[in-house]
Amino acid sequence: MTPSIAVLFALMQGATELFPVSSLGHAVIVPALLHWHVDQHAPSFLPFVVMLHVGTATALLLYFWRDWWAMLMGLLGRGEARAVDAQRGLLLRLVIATIPAVVIGFALKKPIQHLFATPMIAAGFLIANAILLLGGERLRRRKVGRDFGIGQLTLGDAFIIGLFQCLAFLPGLSRSGAAIVGGLTRGIDHEAAARFAFLMATPVIAGATVIEVPKLIHHHAAMSGMLGLSVLAAVVAGVVAFLSTAFLMRYFRGHDRWALGPFAGYCAAFGVLSLVLLSIGA
Repeated sequence: MTPSIAVLFALMQGATELFPVSSLGHAVIVPALLHWHVDQHAPSFLPFVVMLHVGTATALLLYFWRDWWAMLMGLLGRGEARAVDAQRGLLLRLVIATIPAVVIGFALKKPIQHLFATPMIAAGFLIANAILLLGGERLRRRKVGRDFGIGQLTLGDAFIIGLFQCLAFLPGLSRSGAAIVGGLTRGIDHEAAARFAFLMATPVIAGATVIEVPKLIHHHAAMSGMLGLSVLAAVVAGVVAFLSTAFLMRYFRGHDRWALGPFAGYCAAFGVLSLVLLSIGA
């Protein structure tokens, strides 16, 4: 892998992991469209991908450090009783929301991704992602007047949002987009749904990274050959992910009406264009 392709991978990962446009779908489609000569089955590729996720998870942890610190203080019983209860409740909701990804991820992630992780199919699911985002907006419109914050989500609501998140095991369906749609269907607004989705992403991405550590050790020789490039890519992915998160939180705060519409339009257009280009072998 050349340094330029590594940086492009990092830029793509840092942006598409948080934007509701599917990082996995782009990772499958873009190399095929641009004819990148990257062997994604090579021993050196796994350490590279793990480092990208380390960068993304670190960016999310840094951006939301106040939220995680407040939850830690609540867990330890520090502060006013009302605040402690609220933070413990939020932490419990995040745990409940993460359970579906853990269970389904262990059981079905690899079989599903191996079955569907081809550029043509990923492009098709990217169009499906557009439909999902628009559908979420429409369902949310029917709940106007019932918006409330994360603190009012029930444990059942959190579990349902977690189930929505699992749609991202299909290349082309966005994890953040599906989680935000799940939040919209439970009655919260775009900003609250995005915050909950991004808080959910931190343990999910970090957990997936930890799971890959044994493989990383197994391929330590390959890692040594790409260490510098992987660290550079991780830093780039982390910076882009941090900036993406900051932009999206401000965007959702100021655009609470059909905020997912532009992303749906992009996914539909890119999905259709990819299908056309891939079908003609461009």
